[in-house]
Amino acid sequence: MKPILTAVAGPLRGLLLPALLLLAWQWASGRGASAAYVFVPLEQLWDGLRELLASGTLALHVGASLERALTGLACGALLGIATGTLMAQSRIAERLVGPLFHSIRQVPLLGLVPLIALWAGSGEFAKLLIIGIAAFYPTVLNTFEGMRQVDVRYREVGAMLTLTRGQMFRHVLLPAALPAMITGVTHAQVFAWLACLGGELLFAAAPGIGSLLQTSEQAGRMDAVLLSVLVIALLAQALNLLFTRAARLLVRGRTSQ
Repeated sequence: MKPILTAVAGPLRGLLLPALLLLAWQWASGRGASAAYVFVPLEQLWDGLRELLASGTLALHVGASLERALTGLACGALLGIATGTLMAQSRIAERLVGPLFHSIRQVPLLGLVPLIALWAGSGEFAKLLIIGIAAFYPTVLNTFEGMRQVDVRYREVGAMLTLTRGQMFRHVLLPAALPAMITGVTHAQVFAWLACLGGELLFAAAPGIGSLLQTSEQAGRMDAVLLSVLVIALLAQALNLLFTRAARLLVRGRTSQ
């Protein structure tokens, strides 16, 4: 009986702090009209959620943000893996591309927004470009380091087997560097999601959670603002969990072969 109670009590302890915060929130919402505007009553939040779900507004904005973030992530990660591989395999490419890459990545992404807006406007391509750049940096760095840190013994075995450059890459370098590359994509996912929301807030001309957040703030809908923030947090947690689990499965499957 005691082990069962312990197993049940473990997850319940994790719910204690959120439950206390909800109680404190509800108490603060009853301290007057001004407090109710900041601390929206829970029943009003529930009604607002039902309204957003029933009208399809929430699904529209969530779908747009997810599609935008994953598209930008895929483009930025693929280009980052290719660039990191090229820099790791070619000394000439490293000397030519490396200084420029390391210089540009020191510039905060927000510092590039005015330049992106001038070059690409404020449409969908500009948002995807911001997301792609955010995903590009970590994948380049992790791919480069993963390729460069392959154990020299693996290279020596490949040389003993007289593998060609292409065979060495496919059968030695790529499998050895794969965990680092997967880690880079996992990190890129976090930056891509943040960049997606930032781009939507800066260029709020299309559906997206950032656009919903901004329009709700302009309309004085504090319930919708809070719900948007909550959805952003939940989606970020879900994406992080999904990519982390997928990364573990890929690495585990590769090492078990």
